[in-house]
Amino acid sequence: MELRVLQYFLAVAREENISAAAHSLHLTQPTLSRQLRELEEELGKQLMIRGSRKITLTEDGMLLRRRAEEILELVSRTEKEVMRSGDAVTGDLYIGTGETDAVRQIARIAHQLQIHCPGIRFHIVSGDAGDVCERLDRGLLDFGILLGDIDKTKYHYLQLPMKDTWGVLMRRDSPLARQRAVFPQDLWDKPLILSRQVGNKSELYRWLGKEPPELRTVATYNLIYNASLMVGEGMGYAFTLDKLVNTTGSALCFRPLEPKLELGMYLVWKKSQTFSRGAELFLEGLRRQLALSCGEQGRETHAEEESGAGNAAF
Repeated sequence: MELRVLQYFLAVAREENISAAAHSLHLTQPTLSRQLRELEEELGKQLMIRGSRKITLTEDGMLLRRRAEEILELVSRTEKEVMRSGDAVTGDLYIGTGETDAVRQIARIAHQLQIHCPGIRFHIVSGDAGDVCERLDRGLLDFGILLGDIDKTKYHYLQLPMKDTWGVLMRRDSPLARQRAVFPQDLWDKPLILSRQVGNKSELYRWLGKEPPELRTVATYNLIYNASLMVGEGMGYAFTLDKLVNTTGSALCFRPLEPKLELGMYLVWKKSQTFSRGAELFLEGLRRQLALSCGEQGRETHAEEESGAGNAAF
């Protein structure tokens, strides 16, 4: 299977018309049609349903479209990295992550690196844990940020000191908004809006002390912004992490869970990963920043202990 033919296939999938695709590729229509027939014969699958005015992908065609996009993206990245190799550090760095305030720390390191290496471009790819791991495994990401438990046998990792705290996003006129925190029994009869991530929901069910059929789950979400709109319209109470929705001056508010429920987080990468120079510098910068942070926390703890010892002696 040639990369050129995959590009032809994607052009037809995008245009949904062989004539239009042939024009964009500067090919004749018979030439393009022949290439597509040969591709189907090579794979032994029908990839397209040819209508009178429109081309529709079959299920196998849709699978090939996703894979072809990933293959060509990876080829393009590899070509750029090889062509740019040399004294100057340039290139593209891809980081996958869910919605978390930890991206602020990543952005800080990225900005510092770009000051010294302005030729490096960062790409943040949003997705849940499943999306991030899938793209990592296919070589489409350099790093991923994962919350909660990770497969330590599959990935190299760097544990980050930040933690995200679970809570509930609600309207300010909600009865629960008068409380400083939300307890499990407060939500047993309330309409709930949950993240669609399976792992997160399992942990929340354990915190709630209820099985899914015993609760009123009215909606799920992938992006917290959309969940905030549902909350604003009075659909229910959204479980989310702190610092993701700015509730200042809005009709919404955030209340943490009690008992507290936190998620640790990790920066992960494939064990077989071959880093570009830019990725190596990013990882070095993050490790240096974390070491400095740990050192400052250690000095603060030591100062507190000395202060405490002095007070006790006095």
